[in-house]
Amino acid sequence: MNLILTTFGTYLHRKGELFVIKIKDEKKEFSARKVRSILITSGASLSTDAIQLAVESNIDIVFINQYGEPYGRIWHGRPGSTKAIQREQLRLADTSQGVVLARGWMTRKLDNQIEFLREVRLRRTHLHMPLTEITKVLSSLRESIDALSGNQLDDIRDTLMGFEGRAGRTYLEAINLLLPKNFQFAGRSRNPAKDEFNCLLNYAYGVLYSTVERACVIAGLDPYIGFVHTDNYQKKSLVFDLIECYRIWADEIVVSLFSNRKVTSELFDILENGFRLNKKGKEVLMADFNSYLDESIQYRKRKIKRRDTVQLDCHHLANTWIGRVEDENDGDISVDYV
Repeated sequence: MNLILTTFGTYLHRKGELFVIKIKDEKKEFSARKVRSILITSGASLSTDAIQLAVESNIDIVFINQYGEPYGRIWHGRPGSTKAIQREQLRLADTSQGVVLARGWMTRKLDNQIEFLREVRLRRTHLHMPLTEITKVLSSLRESIDALSGNQLDDIRDTLMGFEGRAGRTYLEAINLLLPKNFQFAGRSRNPAKDEFNCLLNYAYGVLYSTVERACVIAGLDPYIGFVHTDNYQKKSLVFDLIECYRIWADEIVVSLFSNRKVTSELFDILENGFRLNKKGKEVLMADFNSYLDESIQYRKRKIKRRDTVQLDCHHLANTWIGRVEDENDGDISVDYV
């Protein structure tokens, strides 16, 4: 489970092998063996003993800002693998194999989006025609991305990002059709979001960023060495690359919240220039999102939680790069839509 501290004044401390969360006069205890991450989203305090228990138990403590974006992390200092993985990561980023990887992540993202819209189309029969047209456009853009070739990523990066941008705008047109009219939006917006949909989506993406970064670190991958996204100062480029494979999870949950009429004005704080998810909003979103991520699915010939497929993929990617496994997909991370 993930412990998510959202209440101002929360105190986290340790009692033996238990984490104890105190909010005013209320206390809750959680076994360290059942905790995978601790997310802190508001004014909370924690003891050094609790930090030690987290480090000893391989639990990361993640600090998340008001928009759901991680800005800091407490983590143990033990590397997940040898430096051979990161040397190979650097080498591949400037080869034709890096082109194959980048292209594969982007086509996987579009495959997920197309499959999601096709599934929704079966239930929203009144939207059959517009959703069909949009999936055709996305399929065409997917084919264009898959056809890209070059000796280095620099040869295709601008074209790839251009196709990805067009696909993103087209996909959002479809998502807008799935929302109640009073919650439809004008486009993507961040920090702060200009509407309720983007507010929820930004926070869900922030949780995914933390999940992907954690998987990278454990697998021995360098989160800052990217392929599609360039290596700017303090930019976790590989995390931005790999999250494309998993964004569909956040998309599906946020859309379902609107479809099931769980979204109300009470979930948001209205700012001068946008919206912010409040404590109740975070609880509503994360209740559904955590249930979805904890669902067991069949993946790579084993039954595991959906969230654990990220870790499995990152380990597979790292092992493939240093020759520990042979795979005809050459380490391409893929996500089965379930």
